[in-house]
Amino acid sequence: MGRRAKQLSLGVLALIFAAGVAAAEIKRGPITNLPLPRYVSLKASKANVRRGPSLTHRIDWIFKRRDMPLVITAEHGHWRRVQDRDGAGGWVHYSLLSGNRTVIVEADMLPLNVRPEPNTTIAAQLELGVVANLGKCHPEWCRLSVGGYKGWARKSDIWGVGADEVRD
Repeated sequence: MGRRAKQLSLGVLALIFAAGVAAAEIKRGPITNLPLPRYVSLKASKANVRRGPSLTHRIDWIFKRRDMPLVITAEHGHWRRVQDRDGAGGWVHYSLLSGNRTVIVEADMLPLNVRPEPNTTIAAQLELGVVANLGKCHPEWCRLSVGGYKGWARKSDIWGVGADEVRD
């Protein structure tokens, strides 16, 4: 094997190793085999949040906001351990959760830009705490829709999407 072929082989092996390491670092849920942690939304308008993963565990509080974004941190049978943006959470039955992605606005009067650029026309301004549907995400911007308005917001001003998450 020539010197160039050996270099190419070593390069390919390095890429395969790097991909394997990246794949090994992704924690997967034992029930769904989906990545953990992962974002979801609350399907129901009311969800009991329990101390443990069964109906026999005490209800610590109740989530009362339909479409609220949550992050799943663990799985056990039909139960998912979730947290909201403030870190409050517990165990919720999986039937109360949805894979539809939403985010919550963390900056008051957040500009919803027409394009994913800082100095473009503003389609709307969103108040602090507004829950919006999540669309495409670029490294720094995400497309949101809420109340008939659509536009782009800075990822750093919303909660419910990973900092390095890209969505098509």
